[in-house]
Amino acid sequence: MMRSPSCFVVACRRADGSIVVREDRWRSIWEKVKFLRWPFLRGAVVLWETLHNGMSALSFAANVQMEDEALKAKAEGKPIPRKDEMGAGAITRMMGTALVLVLAFFVVLPHLLTWLLGFKPESVAFHLVDGLIKLGVLVAYVAGISLLPDIRRVYQYHGAEHKAIATYEAGEPMTVAAAKGHSRFHPRCGTSFLLIVILASVLIFAVTLKGRIAEGAILDHLVKILIKLPLMLPVAGIAYELIKLAGRWPRSPLVRTLVAPGLWLQRLTTREPDEPQLEIALCAVGRALARTAERDATLTRALTTFRGYDEVLHAPAARSAEALHA
Repeated sequence: MMRSPSCFVVACRRADGSIVVREDRWRSIWEKVKFLRWPFLRGAVVLWETLHNGMSALSFAANVQMEDEALKAKAEGKPIPRKDEMGAGAITRMMGTALVLVLAFFVVLPHLLTWLLGFKPESVAFHLVDGLIKLGVLVAYVAGISLLPDIRRVYQYHGAEHKAIATYEAGEPMTVAAAKGHSRFHPRCGTSFLLIVILASVLIFAVTLKGRIAEGAILDHLVKILIKLPLMLPVAGIAYELIKLAGRWPRSPLVRTLVAPGLWLQRLTTREPDEPQLEIALCAVGRALARTAERDATLTRALTTFRGYDEVLHAPAARSAEALHA
């Protein structure tokens, strides 16, 4: 899955080795609601839109696989499985459910556990322990799901995306051979974003919630939990601005220090991809940039960089990967 300023692309591998590409025009909500593009507000917008795009991409990929299963079932004379692509309403409901679970595990649960450990909510130590528990939950989650074979492949594709983007940013030919030489870690990764969200939440909560708000311990904790939920929006905004700084000044010692923990965490959320996976990522990046270049003359380099990719879109995986590698 790749998104450029004006295009959203998903590339999937079919069972026969060919690549199916879905291209959609992309328009952020802040094109209509201008103030949502302001610094410290746009982070929450980007997070929500990324969740929506992720759900949409998963739905598309699942249906591509369903089509392959249907062809196989038809050839074997078995019942054909029903194709059921999610609509906008279903995607929104899934996003809402995911958001509730995230807030429960990364806001409510750490707060309650810190309270049960005996720390006073008005102390800085309370928020430091609260942040450590959040970090522990995050690391345990990403490490735990990595034990699933399907998730390990997702992590490989995650690494492939990073390598493909790094290849383009380096101005190198968009080939599998070139992409293999790049790191699977990237400073603007969503994993780094999540880690910075946790660190920023410690600072903001320590400043805004250091005193008693309500009489009675239970009511005070309940009120503070309710306050923390909307505060996650400015927290996400701060994290997003720091990620943008990492992209603007990647060589700055201060920026490198800030993004280093996120790069360490990417050791859990990425794996080294194989050549067919790199081909998928290169295809997605190429299509997104090429379509953007058609609308933006400043990106004409993308049109020439990725010319010739169409000829491998429907080629078997082994042959196309070998051609690109050569």
